[in-house]
Amino acid sequence: MNHNTSQVEEFIIVGFPGLQDQESRAVFSGIFLVAYLLILLGNLLIILIFAMDESLHTPMYMLICSLAFLDVILSSVVIPKMLVVVMFDSKAITFVACFIQLLFYHGLIAAESFLLSLMAYDRYIAICHPLHYPTIMTNSRVFKQIVCCWAGGLCGPIIPIVLALRLPFCGPNKVLHCFCDHVSVVRLTCADITINSYVALTISLSTLFIPLTYILFSYIRIIRSVFKIASSEGRLKAFSTCGTHLLVISVFFLIAAGVYISYRVPGTSADMRIMAAVLQNVIPPLMNPIIYCLRTKEIRDSFRSHFYEIHCAT
Repeated sequence: MNHNTSQVEEFIIVGFPGLQDQESRAVFSGIFLVAYLLILLGNLLIILIFAMDESLHTPMYMLICSLAFLDVILSSVVIPKMLVVVMFDSKAITFVACFIQLLFYHGLIAAESFLLSLMAYDRYIAICHPLHYPTIMTNSRVFKQIVCCWAGGLCGPIIPIVLALRLPFCGPNKVLHCFCDHVSVVRLTCADITINSYVALTISLSTLFIPLTYILFSYIRIIRSVFKIASSEGRLKAFSTCGTHLLVISVFFLIAAGVYISYRVPGTSADMRIMAAVLQNVIPPLMNPIIYCLRTKEIRDSFRSHFYEIHCAT
């Protein structure tokens, strides 16, 4: 990044273009701050319960814990800077910091997509091949698969970012967003971005829709297997086991689809597009702990027992 490739040394994060008044900023900053604190509280609580309760050291709960950790990192990449922009009107971000945020934002979204498909595979093996589950889904194997999800997700945005860094950024430098994302940043270049747009779009769709296709295929197989179970109690237990994961998947992919559509629908206001992207970073990390704590009996029981122990100790 020398002066021959870029004359812009920092970007200005605009935030919501139509909501620049003090009252609107105060409302949004309060909502986002409370949401971020709840995200940290809920997801760190799941991680803490997993670390303290050895009975939860199984493949399924390793995946849930990894999802909670990923949600903490993903929200922390975006929301703190967004709060600084909205609350304190500190909108400047360096060129390097903007691209680092861009890398982690898109990479962690892809990693979560891969992780959700791995969780679907875990449920598929548990229900369709229960006798082989202990040998196929061992803790060491699941840990390696989780590492691959993280590594694969973070490698996804590298090509679009490298292509973007080769473009000349000679002004303007105002990012029409609450944080640095690929579309908003690349639009500021002084060159043709057709190739960049096609490459980024192809990779983004691949990292979202290939895992989604596999998830749908897995759950079709799961549903077919569940209907073959003779007892209604067995079917109910199987559906209950998968219900939590399906709810998490629906929240993540529906919001991701909304963000994708909002960028491609002509006439969509900038505030609506930005709000859709912000919700993608707030709602899934906020809802996942609630969904798992409400619907997963083992996590609820572990939380109660540890809370009772702490209460008795005090």
